[in-house]
Amino acid sequence: MAYRMRTRGSVQKSVRKIAREQIDKAISEVLNEDLDRHETVHQVRKRCKKIRGLIRLVRPAFRDYERENKFFRDAARELSYVRDAQSVIECFDALVEHFQEQVDRDAFASVREQLAARRQEVADDRVGLQDRLDEFFANMQEARRRVDAWQIDANGFDAVEGGLQRTYRRSRKALHSVYETTTAKSLHEWRKRVKYHWYHARLLRPIWRDMMSVRIDTADRLSDCLGDDHDLAVFRAMLLGEGSGSGSETEIQALVGLIDCRREELQALARPLGERLCAEKPKQLAKRLRKYWTVWQSQRKHKPQL
Repeated sequence: MAYRMRTRGSVQKSVRKIAREQIDKAISEVLNEDLDRHETVHQVRKRCKKIRGLIRLVRPAFRDYERENKFFRDAARELSYVRDAQSVIECFDALVEHFQEQVDRDAFASVREQLAARRQEVADDRVGLQDRLDEFFANMQEARRRVDAWQIDANGFDAVEGGLQRTYRRSRKALHSVYETTTAKSLHEWRKRVKYHWYHARLLRPIWRDMMSVRIDTADRLSDCLGDDHDLAVFRAMLLGEGSGSGSETEIQALVGLIDCRREELQALARPLGERLCAEKPKQLAKRLRKYWTVWQSQRKHKPQL
């Protein structure tokens, strides 16, 4: 089923159902031997993030929010080292491809080889990785049993309004902070807030698909820009770190120059997207979406019988 709120039943039932679906998918992905282990880690970490986005939407009304948020955060974090080894290569490849008209990929071949070697070190540790995946599998089974007892102490739009406003407000605040003091940290913080708002827009998409789709697409593009910027910032720090062993001084300085140029482009793309996405005040957005929710629910009640 899609990652979205359901028309029928209470918000509590929807939240439980969505959570179970994401947990079941994560369990299935761990058991799928046809998936490359790097891809497995990438997928199951996404499941945890989607669940955290889900419970953040109902945060004020969800009794066990703190416990469950920490649980899924820590479960994903235990596998982050595997994803980090893969993402740095993806970052390098995307950077070189973006500047393919200006640079020769072969000039950075030694850097690519060393990044690949680091990823292979992680891949070769099959026992250690499998142990972590086994632990993750057990954690998901435990979490699934708890889901049936989750209590949401509100219903209808009242159940989601507080979480929606809180996350959106923090996204707007992060936007203003970024352009007062632009740092890798402030940009990454903004990206996290945008990502949660993206999850919330996806969950609320059924209330008016056409309108919410524009919001989802904008948040998605903004999140991608900020995510790419963060990956480049991490890559830059790694290249300049002492004993990084990622290439010659000439190669490193050339790559750093490309990174800085690309980050400047991404940040320029991000700003208008962010200003459009965060144009409304939190209470205005919530008031508007509440009206959409009311119409959505009334459509179900008055749907003609064929």
